[in-house]
Amino acid sequence: MSDVKSPAEELEREDETPAANAGAEDTAEPVDAVEAAPETELELPEGANLIQMLIEAQKEAKANEDGWQRSRAEFANYKKRTERERRELFQRAALDTLKGLLPIIDDFDRAFESVPEAIGEDPWIGGVSMIQRKFMTLLEQYEVEAIDPTGDPFDPNLHQAIGAEESDEVESGHVIETLQKGYRAGDNVLRLALVKVAS
Repeated sequence: MSDVKSPAEELEREDETPAANAGAEDTAEPVDAVEAAPETELELPEGANLIQMLIEAQKEAKANEDGWQRSRAEFANYKKRTERERRELFQRAALDTLKGLLPIIDDFDRAFESVPEAIGEDPWIGGVSMIQRKFMTLLEQYEVEAIDPTGDPFDPNLHQAIGAEESDEVESGHVIETLQKGYRAGDNVLRLALVKVAS
């Protein structure tokens, strides 16, 4: 017979060869897998004192803990400070807004000082009076109080003198008359009181 093989026989022979080789490859163990990982040992400097090294490590740990606690305290203080500044900023903005309402409150005061007796009991006057009371309630909510220093000693931190007169009823240097009330909220003076002072 001839050694020439048909194409079908060649294909069968090629299919059998990898299968045979595959079995042989599976039985071989990888060289890297067989070798165990080498054990690592801590290398200490020659003449090292383990007790001394432990003490130094403890000192370092203590210093790190102290630094962490200090940073934590500083952050807590920062939060308190920013919260306080935020509240103060809000309070200042609110007081600035209320300061703009003071001329309106003055107008209400002047209007009620000059209401004719004939219409004093009119319901319309009562309604307007309620509006004025709402303004005053708003001032009270922000602890804003009026400065009406008639008879008190003149204080340039709270009063603005726009005239001086001789008076038999009030001592010299005291306020004779309050021409326009001032307002303050705690230590913040929103507006000085306009006054006449006894000379």
